[in-house]
Amino acid sequence: MLHPIIEKSLNRSMSYQDYVNLINDLVERKGTTGADQTEALVAYTKLNQRRMKRWDKTVKVSEEARDILSEFNHRMTWLVITESWCGDAAHVVPVINKMAEINEGIDLRIVLRDEHMDLMDMYLTNGGRAIPKLLMIDNETGEVVNTFGPRPSEATKMVKDYKDKHGQLTAEFKEELQVWYNKNKGQSIITDIAQQLCQIEPSMCV
Repeated sequence: MLHPIIEKSLNRSMSYQDYVNLINDLVERKGTTGADQTEALVAYTKLNQRRMKRWDKTVKVSEEARDILSEFNHRMTWLVITESWCGDAAHVVPVINKMAEINEGIDLRIVLRDEHMDLMDMYLTNGGRAIPKLLMIDNETGEVVNTFGPRPSEATKMVKDYKDKHGQLTAEFKEELQVWYNKNKGQSIITDIAQQLCQIEPSMCV
C-alpha cells in the first residue's frame, strides 16, 4: 500500500517532458525552481538546461542494461525528487529517463524537492536532503523496493574520498566532478540502476 506522503507526491508529480518544459520556461523567464531566486541558482538552471539537452541526445544505454530493462517484469513507478538548479540532477535525471523509456512497465514521475519536503525527509542521504533521489515503487504493493541517488557509486566514492581528505568540497573538486560526468557518459548510473533491478528480480540476472 502506498504511503500517504508518496501518494500525495505522485498526485502532484509531472512527466519528464513536463519537467523539461518547466526548465525551458524558467530559463526564458530567467528563473529557477525553489523559493531562492538567486542569480547563482538561475545561472545553474540555465547551465543545466544545456547539460540535459546534451544528455537527451547522446546517452546510450549499454546492451547488457537494455536486456535487463527489457526482461524486467515488475510494473513500477520511478519517482524522482529533484530541482532545476542541481548539477548532479542535470547529469542523472536524463539517464534515468532513457532507462525508463526502454520498459513500458516503468512510469517515470518527477517532483520538486522544496515543494515536497515531507517526502524528501523520508529519504535523506547521511542526514541531508541530497538530490536527485530516485524511489523505485512497486505498483502492485505500493512499496519502495529500492532507491538510487544522489550520485552514482563511482561519483559517490570520489566525493567521500575528497571530503575525508579535505573536509569539504571545493569549487575545484566540483569542476572535476563535472568533468567525470562528461567522460563517464552516464554509464555508472546505468550500471548501478541495472544492478538494483537485478536485486529486485534476481532470476533475470543469473
